Amino acid sequence: AGLVLSLLLRATPAEGCPPSCHCSSLAEMQGLQIDCSSRELTEVPALPPDTKRLYLQNNSLTSVPAGALDGLRGLEEVRMADNPWDCGCHILYLKLWLEDVSAPSLSNLRCATPAPVRMKPLRQLTGNELGICKRFLPIKCLEFFWRDLILIAGAIITLVLVAWALKFSKKLVCQITLSR
Repeated sequence: AGLVLSLLLRATPAEGCPPSCHCSSLAEMQGLQIDCSSRELTEVPALPPDTKRLYLQNNSLTSVPAGALDGLRGLEEVRMADNPWDCGCHILYLKLWLEDVSAPSLSNLRCATPAPVRMKPLRQLTGNELGICKRFLPIKCLEFFWRDLILIAGAIITLVLVAWALKFSKKLVCQITLSR
């Protein structure tokens, strides 16, 4: 009877299971195995926080939004190979996340685009190869940069004027002293 109950628990979809995936309970690990492989997914579905094993291989995933996987604190295994990963600047989140969570998984991911890095393993990409984002800094940072640059230029001009005024006043004092 215990074996039948265990098999039933594994066969029934778990609460919070994404509709496009197959989920089973990992009784011994107290978590879920979520199999979303070969489902033609173009984005990572919302996943329950008690996910222990996540299979996303053989889909149409090109990127993962920053923060999308941060809630999976107990994840022990992840497979994401055989997806057409776009290794532009937005792949950095996935690369860093996998370095922390599942380095072996990272070695199986290959870039599909852009052309210069096609078929290159994601783990081997350097910062220069990860693409140039259109905005290196948020707009507010750029505003602070220009404001700070103007303040620095103003301070330099003020110092030059003060030095010039001191030099001029020293000459004036010397002339007054000599004339007495």
